Amino acid sequence: MDGSAAAELERAQRVVMRWDSVASAGGGEELMLFDGGGDRAEAERFLQAVDELRGLEPPSPGTGSPPRRSSSAAGSSTLHVAMARLEDEFRHVLSSRAVDLEIEVLAELTSLSTMTSDRTSFSEPVADREEPAPDDDENSVSSSVGRRSSYRSLTSIREIDLFPADAISDLKAIASRLAAGGYGRECLQVYASVRKPAVDSALRRLGIEKLSIGEIQRLEWGVLQPKIRTWIRAARAAVRGVFASERRLCFLIFHDIDLSSSTTTTGAPFTETVKGAALQLLGFAEAISIGRRSPEKLFKIIDLHDALSDLLPDLSDIFTVSGPGESISVQAADIRTRLADAVRGILSEFENAVFRDLSKTPVPGGTIHPLTRYVMNYISLISDYKATASELFVSRPSASSGISAEGNELTPSFPDLDLPDPDSQSPLAAHLIWIIAILEHNLEGKASLYKDAALSHLFIMNNVHYIVHKIKDSPELRELIGDAYLRPLTGKFRLAATSYQRSAWLKILNCLRDEGLHVSGGFSSGISKSALRDRFKSFNAVFEEAHRIQSGWHVPDPQLREELRISISEKLLPAYRSFLGRFRHHIENGRHPELYIKYSVDDLEISVLDFFEGSPPPPHNRRRSHG
Repeated sequence: MDGSAAAELERAQRVVMRWDSVASAGGGEELMLFDGGGDRAEAERFLQAVDELRGLEPPSPGTGSPPRRSSSAAGSSTLHVAMARLEDEFRHVLSSRAVDLEIEVLAELTSLSTMTSDRTSFSEPVADREEPAPDDDENSVSSSVGRRSSYRSLTSIREIDLFPADAISDLKAIASRLAAGGYGRECLQVYASVRKPAVDSALRRLGIEKLSIGEIQRLEWGVLQPKIRTWIRAARAAVRGVFASERRLCFLIFHDIDLSSSTTTTGAPFTETVKGAALQLLGFAEAISIGRRSPEKLFKIIDLHDALSDLLPDLSDIFTVSGPGESISVQAADIRTRLADAVRGILSEFENAVFRDLSKTPVPGGTIHPLTRYVMNYISLISDYKATASELFVSRPSASSGISAEGNELTPSFPDLDLPDPDSQSPLAAHLIWIIAILEHNLEGKASLYKDAALSHLFIMNNVHYIVHKIKDSPELRELIGDAYLRPLTGKFRLAATSYQRSAWLKILNCLRDEGLHVSGGFSSGISKSALRDRFKSFNAVFEEAHRIQSGWHVPDPQLREELRISISEKLLPAYRSFLGRFRHHIENGRHPELYIKYSVDDLEISVLDFFEGSPPPPHNRRRSHG
C-alpha cells in the first residue's frame, strides 16, 4: 500500500474509531450520527470513511458473518467496527424517525372501501394530500409528535408515507453500506426486528386479536359475529394500507440492494416484516372456513368470502407472484375456496334440516309456522347475495343425493315434485325453488296434525300465502323464483282458502236451506213449525260454535283476513237474510220467538269481524233485538 493510500486508510480509521470511542464512553444517552438534526456533515464523513475502508481494506475472507463489535479486539478490523456502528444507526433511524401510522387514516380506508359496491375497489385515484390536524390533540397520538402521515391512492391501495424523505435517504445509504460490507443478513434482521412490532401494533389498533385457530373455533357464534365484522373492516385497511405501505417502504430502501447471497430479491425484507401479521390475519378467516357448519353462519361466511375476494387482487399485487411472499396470496386464495365450499355445504345442510323438521305440535290457530318464517327469511337473504351466490352454486340440487332418510323411520319420504323446467333456471334459482318445495312438503305433513279439516286448510292457506308474498315483496327473489313457479303457489293458497270455506261453512249454510221444512196434506200451511224451530236452533248452535272456535284461529295478514271475512259474509249474510225473510213470521207468531231467532243480519255481520283474530271472542253479547 503506497503512502497516499495509507494516509487515506488512517484518516478513515480515525473517523470510524472516534465514533466507536463515543459509543464506548457511555455516560448518558448515546450520540447518533443520523439523528435527524440539522448538521449532517459528520454523517456524510462517516459514510465516506466506510466507503474508503471498503475500498482499501476488504473484509477478511470466510463463509461466516464478519466478527461483531463484541468480538476480541485482535480479530476486529476498523471496517467491522464501522459495520457494527451502522447497524446501530440503522436501528436508531428505524425506531426514532417513523411517522405514527394514524388509525384515523386506516379507518378512512375502511369506510371508503365499504361504500363501494359488490367487490369494486376505488376507481378514481385520490390526489396526494396532507391529513389536516385534529381539533382536539387528544384525538390523535401523533399530534404530540408533530408529524402527520400523507398518503396516496393507487386504485384500491393507499400507500402511506411511514418515514420522512430524509430518513428514507439515510436508511437507504446505511443499508447499502451494510450490504456491501457483508452485513446484509444483519441489516435484514435489524429491519425486521423494528418493523414487525410496528405492523403488529397497527393490526391491534385495527381490532385484530392474536387468537389461534383453535381459540377462534371455540368461541360462541354470537361472539364471533362482531369479530367477523371487525375483521372485514380491519383486513381492508391492513392489506390496502399497512401492508401496501410496508411494501413501498421496503422498495424505497432496498430496491437496488443485494442484502446477501441467500436473499437476492428485495421482497425479502418486506416478507420478513409482514408475513407473520398476514398469516395471523388470514388465520381468522381460515378458522371460520373449517369450523362447524350451521345455517346461521351462512351470511357472515359469504361476507368473509366477498371481503377476501375483494382483497385477492391487492394481495397478489402486494405479495408478488413468484416472489418470497407468494405463499400469502396462494394461502388467501385457498381460504377463499374453503369459504366457498363452506357456503355450499351449509346450504345443503339447510335443505336437509328443512326436510327433517319433524315437530309434531301444531301451531295454535293455524297461523304461520315458525319454520315457514325462518325458511323464507333465509332464502330472501340469500337472494340479497345473488351476485356471490350465483357464482358459488354451479350445480342443481338432487333429491337422491341431497336428501336421504338415513334409516330414520320418522323421516318422511320425499315425493316426486312437479318443478319448473330446470333448463330455464340458474343453479341458484333451482336451489331456492327446491327449498320452497321441501318446505311445502313439510307443511303438508304439519297440516295433517290438525284434527279439524277446516283448520288444516286454513294453516296451508296462511303459510303458502306467506311464501307467495315473501317472494313478491323481494324483487331479487321474485326474479330468481320466476312466475312459472309463483303461479302454482298462488293457486295453491287460493285453493286452500276455498277448501277451508267449504269445510267450515257448508254445515252452517245447510241449516239455511228449505229442505225438510215443508209438510203436505191436511190443513197445514205447508211449513213444519217444529222443524223450523229445530232448524233455527241448529243454526244458532253451529254458528255460535264456529264463532267461538274460529275467533281463536289466526290469519295474521290483515288483507287476507279481511278478504276471507268478506268472502264468508258474501255467502252467509244473503243466505241468512233470505231464510229469515221467508220464515221469521212463523216463529214470531209463536211463543218465545227470541229463543229461536237470536241474530239479526247485522248481528252476524258484526260477529264475523271477530273471526281469525287469534283470541277468544269478546264476552259482551253482540245480539241486537230481532224485532
